[in-house]
Amino acid sequence: YAFDYAPPPPPNVTTAMNDMSTAYTDAAGRLLPDFTELAGGNLAGLTLTPGLYKWGTNVSLPVGTDVTLSGGPDDVWIMQISGELTTGANTHVFLSGGAQAKNVFWQVAGTSVTLGANAHFEGIVLAQVAINFGNNASANSRLLAQAAVNLDQNLVSQPAP
Repeated sequence: YAFDYAPPPPPNVTTAMNDMSTAYTDAAGRLLPDFTELAGGNLAGLTLTPGLYKWGTNVSLPVGTDVTLSGGPDDVWIMQISGELTTGANTHVFLSGGAQAKNVFWQVAGTSVTLGANAHFEGIVLAQVAINFGNNASANSRLLAQAAVNLDQNLVSQPAP
């Protein structure tokens, strides 16, 4: 569904947009981060424990690198990113220790979230503007953007409830 279809937008589109806006505002409004400016925004090779992470910059996962989110099935990660989120080709976000994608939130205020070709991502993306997936990238995710989600032969599965 999209807002650019014939007016008026279907009620489920309006409801979805309002719900996304509420989730985005909630994630962005969380205070007292556990981690601030971790690794200067370069997540390559890191293992992140549950908590609230905040970056005032772009965040990246360079080509061919991985980041692991390690915690239990009820643990929560919130990533507040003021800039863009970019992962290179052949990157991976791994979950370990029972961590679940439904408990990982990537709140991105920059102009885009970009996932490189053949990359794999985990967690719920709340993008202020756009989400762009490279060719053959995959995600165990919900992709929620206020402007556009652009896919190119991708596999996106919804996290288990």
